Amino acid sequence: MLNKKVMIVSLGCDKNLVDTEKMLGILADEGCTFTDDEAQAQVIIVNTCCFIGDAKEESIQNILDLARFKTEGKLEALIATGCLSQRYQDEMLEELPELDGILGISAWHTIADVVREALEGKRPRNLMSTGVLNSHTTKRLLTTGGHYAYLKIAEGCNKRCTYCVIPSVRGAYVSVPMEELEKEARELAAEGVKELILVAQETTVYGIDLYKKEMLPELLHRLCAIPGIVWIRLLYCYPEEITPELVQVMKEEKKICHYLDMPIQHSSDRILKKMGRRTNRKELLDKIEMLRTEIPDIVLRTTLITGFPGETQEDFEEMLSFVDMVGFERLGVFPYSPEEGTPADKLKNVLDYIEIHYAQTISVEELAKICCFSEYHFMRFFKKHMNMTCVEYVNNVRLEKAVELFEQGNTSILEVSLSVGFHNLSYFHRAFKNKYGMKALQTIIAVATLLHAANTFCTDGRSRRCNLI
Repeated sequence: MLNKKVMIVSLGCDKNLVDTEKMLGILADEGCTFTDDEAQAQVIIVNTCCFIGDAKEESIQNILDLARFKTEGKLEALIATGCLSQRYQDEMLEELPELDGILGISAWHTIADVVREALEGKRPRNLMSTGVLNSHTTKRLLTTGGHYAYLKIAEGCNKRCTYCVIPSVRGAYVSVPMEELEKEARELAAEGVKELILVAQETTVYGIDLYKKEMLPELLHRLCAIPGIVWIRLLYCYPEEITPELVQVMKEEKKICHYLDMPIQHSSDRILKKMGRRTNRKELLDKIEMLRTEIPDIVLRTTLITGFPGETQEDFEEMLSFVDMVGFERLGVFPYSPEEGTPADKLKNVLDYIEIHYAQTISVEELAKICCFSEYHFMRFFKKHMNMTCVEYVNNVRLEKAVELFEQGNTSILEVSLSVGFHNLSYFHRAFKNKYGMKALQTIIAVATLLHAANTFCTDGRSRRCNLI
């Protein structure tokens, strides 16, 4: 028996919170009591998140802030669990000497052993393979007030969106067997839980690994039959997986809330493709129309990402128009967060390099080195995610910069060409004509000349700036 006073800080998503509640249940069986006063805690556990940059910073800052209670309080052991521990195990043990142990995602059921070893000064590291579901069904200690609870129906993800690290951190999609979920739901109902909120990285494909087909509708039928459960709410339903069968269950079962969290991330076909999403704008509109036709009082929530590598102002405006047209009842918007190791992060590094060095000679070889790819692999990678070759992209950047210079009053085609990285005037002419048309070049030069004249001399002969309408 441990018999220690424990504090757990749970960061990140509701899936993390479920793991936290199960760890609390295990520690309660070991005779531990719990506190929210850092100064009184003998053991502090930080269940970390690393989904985006801000989450990583928050996790590390919490660890550093709580470490001071080793001298200011009664703290004997500080332990990190969760995604950050899973992803950066070596770095955390090396760079955070304040930590007395770390525990990976799939090893939460060993929390008592890790705490015990940490108190003995062994500095344990317990990281099990992801993609293998831990079927340990310990009783949870709820932190949500008791009237509602999250029911995690699966772990991991198979989608591999280009901006996301979840598959590499949490592993492949693994469904919890339906019988275990029913048992857990009945136990929660017996504790007074009235609302179940179903969560996973993607709830809509539940059962595809165990039963070789999507079994969310069947699971919902079974959960609705449990006495004491009044409401069931669905989160993280990917639009391409929302089937007529699922919609029919939502209509038939009175316990299922007419609420759907449907993350779409963007609405531009070009950006959706770069993100590795498996839908497009038309399909999104069709799915939303179907949902609102079949369930007129449905409340739709979605999330969007802005600033994705390669996103243009046109893409952004298209997304604004889409949101305005659809009128989601709930909306969350996040700036793009580069995550090392993801295709989007590699691409962002390349695009940032081009943006800085566009006026210089840029070779495929040096761009490939940024991604640690061979030239052949890089060219395939770039074409796949940008829908153009890297040479075409570099030329487009240079041409856009050239237009900016013309608009600022530069009238020398040769000087503009050289300043943006075109060292062959005829090549610049061809590239400009292909992108804008030769008439556009002539017009730009003519306007630039007029602007230069107007901003130099006004009718009274004095040198001052004027506006040309």
